[in-house]
Amino acid sequence: MRPDIKKERRAKRKMSIRKRVSGTQERPRLSVFKSNRHIYAQLIDDVAGVTLVSASSDEKGFIKPEGDKKAIAKKVGQTVAMKCKEKGIESVIFDRNGYPFHGRLKALADAARENGLKF
Repeated sequence: MRPDIKKERRAKRKMSIRKRVSGTQERPRLSVFKSNRHIYAQLIDDVAGVTLVSASSDEKGFIKPEGDKKAIAKKVGQTVAMKCKEKGIESVIFDRNGYPFHGRLKALADAARENGLKF
């Protein structure tokens, strides 16, 4: 399959999801983006148009755990959940950003749930 077709299909799924998912101050949207090397998660208040909390495997001071990319995603999920606790955010809306819910995305989501986020 050509890479441009894969990108178009993901963009179509992403727009389908974003029509239904929107974050607020009380319940922000947890948006996840993954590249081949890193994974990024951020909490977005769509009403105000601001990012409340962000965490990634690319940020300064991030200590990569031993293991594969799933272990790194799990660590990012723990980090974002801890930052949410500091801000007083307990409940979020999960935005998978057009990606299938398995692998690294599922590891991040499970780690965030285990550390106190509700979605």
